[in-house]
Amino acid sequence: MSDVRPSSPAKIIAIANQKGGVGKTTTAINLAAALAEAGKNILLVDLDPQGNASTGLGIDREARVFTIYDLLLDDALLSDVVLPTETKNVQIIPATVDLSSADIELYASENRSDLLRTALKQPDMASFGFDFILIDCPPSLNLLTVNAMVAADSILVPLQSEFFALEGLSQLMLTVREMREAANPGLRIEGIALTMYDSRNNLSQQVEQDARENLGELVFKTVIPRNVRVSEAPSYAMPVLSYDPKSKGAVAYRALAREILKNNAKKAV
Repeated sequence: MSDVRPSSPAKIIAIANQKGGVGKTTTAINLAAALAEAGKNILLVDLDPQGNASTGLGIDREARVFTIYDLLLDDALLSDVVLPTETKNVQIIPATVDLSSADIELYASENRSDLLRTALKQPDMASFGFDFILIDCPPSLNLLTVNAMVAADSILVPLQSEFFALEGLSQLMLTVREMREAANPGLRIEGIALTMYDSRNNLSQQVEQDARENLGELVFKTVIPRNVRVSEAPSYAMPVLSYDPKSKGAVAYRALAREILKNNAKKAV
């Protein structure tokens, strides 16, 4: 467990996009590492039944005795499910394939949309001293994603720099609006992060132009490049910031973390 230190409640950011393969989990892992490198204490919640964030941070499957499933559906304690990682200042609540059945089981709960928010407000949460809680959502707008949106302060949307990238975004924005009206009036868009960007590719440039024209300041200034080191890092169970600290991908995720910290510092004033 982290050293106890006075802090304001952790900022909770859900990383969500109903499309798969957009760099969602990659962003969750590397943003967590970049924020931690900047001196912040991070909890990553793996809410994807594939458990890729857990694997990408080196959590062996046999070590996942208690998982996010137990936290949501079996009233497990945070102290049972929060695990350390090899990345300094990053801890994780892992996931396994058991989570794939959770969506069905959640429907049987009276408070089915509020279980994650309740779990993350357990009394012992303050003792961890987290500055940010990042939630890696599944690639769909299911009840798990709804739980993340109800629990979160904001949504970060990875947007792949490819054709049709903006088409699915309207449904996600509509869901966010519905969440504000129904359950979480404070929910905001943290930002849209362009991922897998290739500056040599006219299509990437066109997607960026369209995104900035349509979404304005919601789009982060930082773009995440298509980078082989980013793709290789998960196979070594580490963030790209550890695998190749000087790679373009590592540099970009540090820049994204700085942008988020700067934006949140402005809001806190």
